[in-house]
This record gives sequence, C-alpha cells and structure tokens, in this order.
Amino acid sequence: MPLLSLMPSLPLRRFRISSAVCLLIVALFSITTVAQTPGHSRDMGRSMLGVIKSDIKKNYYDPTFRGVDLDLHFKEAEEKIKQASSITEVLAIVAAAVMDFNDSHTYFVPPRRATRVEHGWQMQMIGDQCYIVAVQPGSDAEAKGLRPGDRVIGVEGLTFKRKDLPKLQYMFYVLSPRAGMNLVIEKPNGQRQKLSVEARTFEGKTVISLEPGMANDRSNLIRESETLARLYRHRYYEIGDEVFLWKMPQFDLAEREVDELMGKAKKRKAMILDLRGNGGGAVSTLLGLLGHFFDTDIKVGELKRRSETKPLIAKKRGNDPFKGKLVVLIDSESGSAAEVFARVIQYEKRGTVIGDRSAGLVMIGKTYDHQVGAGLVVYYGMTVTDADLIGTDGKSLENVGVTPDELMLPKPVDMAAGRDPVLAYAAKLAGLEITPEKAGELFPVEWRK
Repeated sequence: MPLLSLMPSLPLRRFRISSAVCLLIVALFSITTVAQTPGHSRDMGRSMLGVIKSDIKKNYYDPTFRGVDLDLHFKEAEEKIKQASSITEVLAIVAAAVMDFNDSHTYFVPPRRATRVEHGWQMQMIGDQCYIVAVQPGSDAEAKGLRPGDRVIGVEGLTFKRKDLPKLQYMFYVLSPRAGMNLVIEKPNGQRQKLSVEARTFEGKTVISLEPGMANDRSNLIRESETLARLYRHRYYEIGDEVFLWKMPQFDLAEREVDELMGKAKKRKAMILDLRGNGGGAVSTLLGLLGHFFDTDIKVGELKRRSETKPLIAKKRGNDPFKGKLVVLIDSESGSAAEVFARVIQYEKRGTVIGDRSAGLVMIGKTYDHQVGAGLVVYYGMTVTDADLIGTDGKSLENVGVTPDELMLPKPVDMAAGRDPVLAYAAKLAGLEITPEKAGELFPVEWRK
C-alpha cells in the first residue's frame, strides 16, 4: 500500500541533521540485542547493506539518487562494518548509511529489540523551541520534577534545532532505546536544571515462536497489537447539531470507516479535524477523506516517479459532500498525508488551517520486509521513497511544510496548566464557546497500561 506517512506506530518524525550528529549514532547505543560473535554480526550487516542498496537502486524515485554514488557510498559503509565490534554498532552503521540520503521516506527499520523502554515523558517542537508536552503520572520524570512547559535545552549532551529533533528521536527511541536520558531544561521562570531521568524497561523474549504450543508468545503479540490499537484509536465528539470534533491520529482507516465518520459529521454545521501529531498514513485514506469535502473530483497534485509523472486525484464521495464550516488543526508533528490534506483544504479555500507549521515531510514511500539468517531469523525492513508529490501550485512540501492560515502556539504556562488554547480557538471559529481548560481535557495524553 502506498504510504504518505512516517515510520508507523513510532513516536518520531523524519529528519535532516548535520553529519557531526550522524557520527554520534554508534556511540549512543547502550542496549544489546541477540548475543552474537563480532564476525557473525558483521556478516549480518553486510547482508543487510546489500539488500538495502538493491532496494534503493531498484525503487528510489530519483535516478540520480540525490547525487549519492551508490556503489561508493555503500562500499564505505561496508568498510566501517569491518571494524564494528557488536551488532548494535553494525546496525548503527547501516542506519547512518541510509540517513545520508536526507529523505523523509527513505529509512532503515532495524530488527525489533527484546527490551521495551518507556520514558514517561514527551517532547515536541512548539515553533522553534522544544518543550516537554506531557509527563506520565508516577514516572521517574515526574518524581525528578520534569513538567509540561519545561523548555528542553539539550538531550544527552546535544543541542538541536527544529529540523534536528526527528533524527534525535529516531536515534534515541528506535536505534538506541536507553534506560535513561540526561536532560538540560529551562523552567518557565528561567531557571535551568540538569536532570537524569530513568525510563521503565520491560524485558521481553529474544526468540519468539508462533509454532503450535507456544500460546504465550501469540498472546503477548495480540496484547501488544491491542495496546497499539488503543493508543492510536480515533477519538471524536458529536456536539449537538453544531460541531463534529475528530481527533485523527493517523490516516489508517478503510474507506467505509471514513464514510461512517463523515456521515456523522454531515449532520453538523461545522467540523474540527485535529491533525496535530498525525504523522500521515495511507494514500487511500487521504483521498477518501478529501472526497467528502468537494462536489467534484479534486486534483491533489502530481506524483513524480522515476519513469513517469501522473496526477493524484481525490474523487468525490457520493453526491452529498460536507458543506459546513471546516477547521483543521496542525502542528510540528503533522506529517505527510496530514500536511497534504491541510494544504489541499487551504489551497482550495475550503476551510481554515490553524496551529503550528507542519513537519515538511511529504514524499510517498513503500516498505520492503526482509530477513537475514538461517535457523534463528532476524527480521528488518527498508522504506524507500518511490515518488515525490508536487502540489497544484507546482511546489513540493518536502522540507517546507504547511504554514497555517493562523499561527497559534500554546505558551509554556498553557502546557503547564493543561490548557489547549488552540483547540479552544478552533471551537470558537466553529461557533462554540469552549474554555482552554475544557479543551485541554477533551483528548488527554494516554500512556501504556
């Protein structure tokens, strides 16, 4: 399925960052995977590199590979692997080789780790500054005094800009899950503090079997799937005949599910679609949703692939589109399909977009699943950009993002108090009076149980 999304089910956004930070990836590894000899690890890494190079060579949308000499680039990575001393170091080298393409939808999906880490806090870019936006009750972060509204100055000794945060999150949460983080934060009163915040770690099984008789492994996977489904579920409110308020976490619904929710929306005079934190998803969901807001087919843009360019069209969904007022919310973590939706609504003058500038991570990628090894098999993946999306204005949103019609950013005092002034303002535009305090209670941050 073509995806206008970021890495699925992970709290991260794609990235561009300086080569100096790339060199830190290997050093930042701290949790080991399956015990292997260095020789076996290096063999595995070379095998992965060869497969990844082939994926890019066959499928990457740009025949010049953004100016990267594939043979030389992957040969250099292979030379580095020869010096690697562990599987974690090998995986870091593989990941760094892919990062060098600086492409939001071309990335390495490393093998799943047995140990799961939960940090108990979340950070996000608000404008050009990074803030703590949520802290889990009962966590070490809460005990150490970390609070929403604290500005993040540095993480693990690194300072960073808006464009850098997604890559750091990839390093810390995906490549190198760690048992704790060292933070430098600034309180709303201007006081700076250094905090060492411990994470909760959950030891899993290195080897998982789905063979008959291994019911426990199957049950664990089912429970994990159910947990993710809960955390990424769609939430909405039907407020009388006035407003349909939809918190959409990702573009992952089938057309019939989109039709069902939009059927509820069409009974109201206005709709608020909250795409904050929505990293994207399936193209089919994007097109199906757009089709409910127009009485004719709408051109989304041009898909520019290696060998062809063709239009991307959102076909109208029936003869009864939603005709009410539409307000769309975006922020720095709204990516890919979420950005495209907001831009089409904006460009067609169909609604009002408010919030923060979006992520600027808009390409279309396809994921390829792979495995390496015999007997004990290790699974990994590779997502490759196979198309760029050029808007009807002749421009790409990649590295640009969507600038909202009205820029609205929560202040540190709002985050600290649990207020959501952005959603409250959206409600006002839709004809409702909701206080920022009440708006902050509608969609609380949810944690794993």
